[in-house]
Amino acid sequence: MTQLRADGLAGALARRVPPIVWIHGDEALIVQECAQSVRDALRARGFDERQVFEAGRGFQVEALTAQADALSLFAGRRLIELRFGSGRPTKEIGKALAEAAARLDDDTRLLVSGPRLDRASAASEWFAAIDRAGYVVAVWPIERAQLPQWIATRLGRQKQRADRDTLEWIAERVEGNLLAAHQEIAKLGLLCPAGELSREAVRDAVLDVARYDAFDLVDAMLGADAARALRTLDGLHAEGVAEPLVLWALADALRTLLRLREACDGGTALAQAMREARVPRPRERGYERALGRLDAAALRAALRRAASVDRMVKGIETGDAWQALESLALHVAGAPVLVGNPDGD
Repeated sequence: MTQLRADGLAGALARRVPPIVWIHGDEALIVQECAQSVRDALRARGFDERQVFEAGRGFQVEALTAQADALSLFAGRRLIELRFGSGRPTKEIGKALAEAAARLDDDTRLLVSGPRLDRASAASEWFAAIDRAGYVVAVWPIERAQLPQWIATRLGRQKQRADRDTLEWIAERVEGNLLAAHQEIAKLGLLCPAGELSREAVRDAVLDVARYDAFDLVDAMLGADAARALRTLDGLHAEGVAEPLVLWALADALRTLLRLREACDGGTALAQAMREARVPRPRERGYERALGRLDAAALRAALRRAASVDRMVKGIETGDAWQALESLALHVAGAPVLVGNPDGD
């Protein structure tokens, strides 16, 4: 099997470009950049024709496979691209692509790109055939802890650098919006000279383009990052995200934690428990960290607090649901939370 990380694609392409490369993931910017790496590698090898298919309404996979089987009009080497927008491949499309990849000649290559494949697609026979025939590149989200280094690497490409505090400051303002982060970094390249960036220049140039979703809050809570949890909750509140959606994400994480805790307490290895609970790979470390500080009793208590928040949201119980969500998230993150008057009046 030849499944690659995005940062390993360039090295693999330097060795060879197989009949098919399939890039899928949640970060559209990195999916686009990986696809461009494939185009560049093929262009360097003389693939000067390119045909693009969009897998939207009216797409017929037979048209693509017919092109893959046809001889080039100008006897050139060619790249055939298939792009998925918001949709995902059907079994019919996947099987047709696997069969086409198996019979391609040396002058034709396939590039497929789109959103992250679901579990059923990734476990299918047709996807395994594609994996054997070519490269599969899974693009994972840039975790918050990785973001400052990601920014530093991008700045380095334009011969700029910044100290750790400045990188962290930029990360706070672009979190959850990688495409906008890319644009802000490019702006620094245009506005500031090469070398060390001053904090003042960065603060004058970089906009606050951070976007949050409820799973950013879950990551902060699991990772015991109380400051980020507060910042994320404020962002969700300001963006008008509904309380039930935020509560669902928190409660789902708590239920998963409790299942993991009970399984481990019963003698199951953590790795096996995570597989059985279908914990996404990027969140495994967060769950592991949370399990290190939370026992079953604490998790049951947290779920009771989540049920109380649910009653607030529905108007059955008095209280401010957003404040209760904040208290719950901070509690699970391990931060001290004051309840009522701290002076006891």
